[in-house]
Amino acid sequence: MPFSFKKRSVLPGFGLTFGYTLFYLSLIVLIPIGALFLKSSTLTGSEFWATVTAPRVLASYRITFGAAFIAAFFNLFAGLLIAWVLARYEFKGKSILDALVDLPFALPTAVAGIALTTVFSVNGWLGKPLNALGIHVSYTPIGIIVAMIFISLPFMVRTVQPVLEDLEKELEEASATLGATRLQTFRRVILPVLTPSLFTGFALGFARALGEYGSIVFIAGNMPMKTEITPLLIITKLEQYQYAEATAIAAVTLIISFVLLLFINWVQWHNRRKYSL
Repeated sequence: MPFSFKKRSVLPGFGLTFGYTLFYLSLIVLIPIGALFLKSSTLTGSEFWATVTAPRVLASYRITFGAAFIAAFFNLFAGLLIAWVLARYEFKGKSILDALVDLPFALPTAVAGIALTTVFSVNGWLGKPLNALGIHVSYTPIGIIVAMIFISLPFMVRTVQPVLEDLEKELEEASATLGATRLQTFRRVILPVLTPSLFTGFALGFARALGEYGSIVFIAGNMPMKTEITPLLIITKLEQYQYAEATAIAAVTLIISFVLLLFINWVQWHNRRKYSL
């Protein structure tokens, strides 16, 4: 029997659609990524290593990946809470609140950066009381985290909200009828269903935060070794015509991001398989 990776289907057109899919992904994704690695390969091994392990570059990695992880972790809880309110309750102004969730999608990142910088500046609406408490947001790593939280929140909400809306309330009622507390119902009935979407939302938010540039450069202050993110460092290298160095840093960032996302997807697959058994 000849080997075939295609499952039998009553729908025609697999060859044409699959070919178009491969062509489109190659054109939009694989070719640019291949060009990135090809350009970085113009450096010798020692030059590549010296570029990607320079103290300034390592500091940007720590700031970028650390802030992105904290922002995604914060949105894991905040996004779940917002999705829960939007999916489970009816109240006046719900449509407005629902639309506000998508605002970071439509708002230009530069506008978001200016708005956040204004609000959290020393004399801003939120920055002034926070500074009085000794909490400085603008031009600090905290500002980077705030900007990443802002732009990545919709990914978590929009990933979890449909799952909550489709979750049968009869399961919760049955759990309560059998004597389970609200916490036990959430932990044993609701959470297992939400876990795959939570991991998906976390991964999407984390990836979005890693690539953010426009909103962060305004609020971060862009101080090397302190508040300089990796995308900004790449832009700086490009402006200095150091194209090979810029692509080398970008390649390392891409590899680390891919490995982290692959791990998150593996955990998500493992949990889905566990709860489906």
